[in-house]
Amino acid sequence: MDATTAGMATTAAAMVWFRKGLRLHDNPALEAARRGAARVYPVFVLDPRYLRPDPDAPSPGSARAGVARVRFLLESLEDLDSSLRRRGSRLLLLRARDDVSDAVCAALKDWNISKLCFESDTEPYALARDKRVTDFAEASRIEVFSPVSHTLFDPAEIIEKNGGRPPLTYQSFVNIAGEPPEPVMEEYSVIPPIGDTREYELFPVPKLEELGYGDISQEDVPPFRGGETEALKRMRESLQDKEWVDKFEKRKGDPSAFLKPATTVLSPYLKFGCLSSRYFYHCIQDVYRSSKMHTKPPVSLTGQLLWRDFFYTVSFGTPNFDHMKGNKICKQIPWKESEELFVAWRDGRTGYPWIDAIMIQLRKWGWMHHLARHSVACFLTRGDLFIHWEKGRDVFERLLVDSDWAINNGNWLWLSCSSFFYHFSNLRQPPCTTLP
Repeated sequence: MDATTAGMATTAAAMVWFRKGLRLHDNPALEAARRGAARVYPVFVLDPRYLRPDPDAPSPGSARAGVARVRFLLESLEDLDSSLRRRGSRLLLLRARDDVSDAVCAALKDWNISKLCFESDTEPYALARDKRVTDFAEASRIEVFSPVSHTLFDPAEIIEKNGGRPPLTYQSFVNIAGEPPEPVMEEYSVIPPIGDTREYELFPVPKLEELGYGDISQEDVPPFRGGETEALKRMRESLQDKEWVDKFEKRKGDPSAFLKPATTVLSPYLKFGCLSSRYFYHCIQDVYRSSKMHTKPPVSLTGQLLWRDFFYTVSFGTPNFDHMKGNKICKQIPWKESEELFVAWRDGRTGYPWIDAIMIQLRKWGWMHHLARHSVACFLTRGDLFIHWEKGRDVFERLLVDSDWAINNGNWLWLSCSSFFYHFSNLRQPPCTTLP
């Protein structure tokens, strides 16, 4: 390296673009941005697609996110900003007028960024957004680094190992995947400072009430606070009970447990990347190493993380994964159309106390036990109302704090017997057409 090149390397400005991955631990994009850069711009862009108020939505929030998930996101951003500030940096919060990629490209140009780092994403919307940004960066001769760190494995590599097709059974996926890589656990005492942001208007993390959702004073505050700090605390508390970890079995547990849920409730933190799935996986393995006996995948705790990657991989390799039509792994079922029955299910007014209680908890907390999710999904689709799984998927996608595109669609395909599991898929007429 000559003197000129060395000088450029030590004065280069890098941007780490946060979307998911709202954490410092096991964050290879942050590590790559920090390495060799004199200035690092940590950026998050508020996306109107998810945050713009929708007065026609059935509950407060936007068309795509209820207030519980928006609150969790804002809390996670506050925590990330606090962590960065303790290390001499800060989160640069931008507001997109319409398209997030436009805001990122403008900042790349105006701040003379020479290296852009962001965690890869496999959702269709994210792939299109990231391609626009990557094309701009490459045309502007900006180095781009986009590592896989939201999942245990790289879905593209799993599909390549399987002959170019996603494995469609859990066991075949596990056989191909093997053991996940170790997390990148760098300890940061200092992060390079941000540089000149020029005349950019940089926003503090907004309060939920400032987003224009109307009167939300009567909305329940879920007992799950967002952020990496809370994620690591909750994980460590869960893993302290080694006997519980050893005996964890997904098919068991009390779905009606209210004040103290019967699971870790770490799914929202994995969804937003406040907790690294790789770090969680290896921490569970540390507990197993001191155990004489423990449950195994697919029902164990590590088995749940492998299920998560399984759905990510299948969704990445299956066009139209989130639809019945045009989805080659989805059965084409003549679902019944009844807006009256659907709204009764959505709003917790079916007259079936168990189903209604679950849907009310979803509306208020944005979360419910996985067996409760199974109950209401089966009730809506093949079990009782015979209504299209996409309708239920949309409700979960909007209201769940841990709403995850790949897992949500995968579970609805499974539970409606549209894909993966077909035991009851010969149903062609609804078992009931009215509610009590």
